[in-house]
Amino acid sequence: MKRQKNSSTALLSDTNCREVAGDDLALRWRNVLGRRSFLHGIGVAGAAALPGTALFAGTKKLSEGDAAILKFLAAAELIESDLWSQYNDLGGINGGNMAFKAALANIDGDMSQYITDNTDDELSHAAFINAYLMSKGEDPVSLDGFRKLPGSAATGANPSNVPGRLTELRFLNVDTSYYFRYRSTQNPDLGAMFPQLLNMMNQPTIPISDTDTDPNTAAINFPINPGSPPTSEQLRMQAIANSAAFHFGMIEQGGSSLYPTLAQQVTSVEVLRILLSIGGVEIDHFSLWHDKLGNTISPPLAPANGVTNPNAFVTDPKTKLTFPNFDDPANQHNSGLSAADQTNDATETAGVRMFQHNLILAEPCSFLNFNVPCSVIRPTSTANSGAVAAVKGLTASNLFANQSQGFFSAVMALAVAADQARRDGKD
Repeated sequence: MKRQKNSSTALLSDTNCREVAGDDLALRWRNVLGRRSFLHGIGVAGAAALPGTALFAGTKKLSEGDAAILKFLAAAELIESDLWSQYNDLGGINGGNMAFKAALANIDGDMSQYITDNTDDELSHAAFINAYLMSKGEDPVSLDGFRKLPGSAATGANPSNVPGRLTELRFLNVDTSYYFRYRSTQNPDLGAMFPQLLNMMNQPTIPISDTDTDPNTAAINFPINPGSPPTSEQLRMQAIANSAAFHFGMIEQGGSSLYPTLAQQVTSVEVLRILLSIGGVEIDHFSLWHDKLGNTISPPLAPANGVTNPNAFVTDPKTKLTFPNFDDPANQHNSGLSAADQTNDATETAGVRMFQHNLILAEPCSFLNFNVPCSVIRPTSTANSGAVAAVKGLTASNLFANQSQGFFSAVMALAVAADQARRDGKD
């Protein structure tokens, strides 16, 4: 298929992405399918200013499929960069919200450093992929035309050099089922389904405003003394920080699956190298956050085994989300677990394995229909972890709440094209 180049490219924005009407998300997706002509001419004004554009000069052009995959990944990294920048502004090593940083430090003393490092990594991924696209004669991707969400109004948020946000972190639905998936012997690519560890709905993962949480509020001292429980404001901030830890894991496990899924569809060995190299860092991120989130559901942040006094728990006073100690057998009740995961294996009780907070390395699971369990990243199928699946998952989490219709059209069009790419070059 011969591609058309548009020499007068422009930023992706609402003015050139008005393809969808109505609020039904399914309709938005359906209206985008089949509109691959929308992809021609994607680019950014003044893109030549990006660094590194001459690094790959003189090399051959990309196949249409490889270009589509890289353009979607550029968009995904821009989205990741936007959400991580919000966390970094508030809670990073130079973050401006002292109460949020203190609550994060209760989880782990290095949380602020890790947030800053993760942010830097995502920014570098977006910049590199766009520079590489340009070196191959492709237009880079920009989502700046959609930076219109307000973000947080709390101290430290949205510095003056940021025109607006792409993503919404003030009322997220955080999918916590990955907690069970990586402790299970089952694989979603083979039909396994997993319940939620916590029902985290409409939950903020950043401070919303100084009225909601005072940036100078002292952090909770753990373990909580039920006789003198913390203030409502302290509980609110710690619950926000705990929820952020679970969201960090959710975002990075998505990237851990997305990159190897799309890597199966590329044609160029060099593009394959890019996906495997960046994808490995996403897996590294997930392993880090999978470990840290466990601190929110085990002592001292969660009560010791046998403690039932509700004043000893971190409970968000507004959303009522509670963080129990899942190492305590009294809290290990979840009828949504599969029969296979509720049985015993040769070395341990599966019920314990499925809740154990420090069991962060992927348990061997069913893989490729072979009867030989193998520890793998999962899922890695287009249906479950391809580009369209990634966009749907992020949308369901409210990450794009209040975004424009044009944004859904632009991002889903990129996702559809990426998923349609084939290794043989026949797009």
